[in-house]
Amino acid sequence: MVVPFASLDLEETGGGGGLEQGTLEPVTFFSRLAICVLLALSAGYGQKAPIPCSQCDAWNQPQAPFRIFGGTYYVGPHGLSSILITSSAGHVLIDGALPESARIIAKNIKSLGFRVEDVKVILNSHVHFDHAGGLAELQRLSGARVMASPWSAAVMRKGGVGKGDPQLGLVRGIAAIRNVHVLHDGEVVRVGDLAITMHLTAGHTPGGTSWTWKSCEGSVCHDLVYADSLRAISAPGFKYSRNHSFPDALADFEKSFSFLETVPCEILITPHPEISGLWDQLNARNAGASDAMVNASSCRELASRAREQLQRRLKEEQSGKAE
Repeated sequence: MVVPFASLDLEETGGGGGLEQGTLEPVTFFSRLAICVLLALSAGYGQKAPIPCSQCDAWNQPQAPFRIFGGTYYVGPHGLSSILITSSAGHVLIDGALPESARIIAKNIKSLGFRVEDVKVILNSHVHFDHAGGLAELQRLSGARVMASPWSAAVMRKGGVGKGDPQLGLVRGIAAIRNVHVLHDGEVVRVGDLAITMHLTAGHTPGGTSWTWKSCEGSVCHDLVYADSLRAISAPGFKYSRNHSFPDALADFEKSFSFLETVPCEILITPHPEISGLWDQLNARNAGASDAMVNASSCRELASRAREQLQRRLKEEQSGKAE
């Protein structure tokens, strides 16, 4: 199914008393009691310390934006990908990194000569705070519609961390996002001459999504894949081999591996750029290897590594070594 941007609805879904002779006046007593209860609730819940993130500062180091190929650009901070796909009719942005990354991404878009207000659609790999944390602010800055898989869209609308997420309790939640449109596996998002296909690649989360499109430079075109994370990582106590909150995890992983093994893939990009070797490729290209970004076996290699990691995790669960 094709989802043309022009057909989308862009409207924003955006006295006195006290102690005297050893007694309290009833109203004053209950008023003070209520205040004490509210203060206790605030201390216990409203001011809860955020889940630590030892890597966030490193992930959010500034990165000069650069062209990947054709109208596709890297605009994220150094450790977290955010991809801008451009057209004369408007642009598409994939992933928003951390909440504090949104301004970095907007600045990078502007430094390339584009306007963040011309971003018409925002897409996402998966709804963890390090890839979806900046989406609410980027939506506010651009006015774009956010599009996501059904599970991811439900989390976005509510905020927080989704039920069934293997990392529930381990990762921070995200801010709620307005104006979220649901996409299903195989649907195509069109903005101008851009055609970006949604692929449900669940496993890392129940709503994980990968995206494919073509970018061209003159007569040379390449198939690009933004492949979602496929690592089996969880909070303590979660078992991929047996759990009720995400019972299809193993089947979803296998479906996602099969997708990567068969999809046309010449340039691979991943939410954590080092996973696809992006920095090594960029260094090689800057040194003169013009086609350093192109590797037709990159998606298959990623699938192989991810499958091996899952098998190791399952062996750990079987042996009782996994938490």
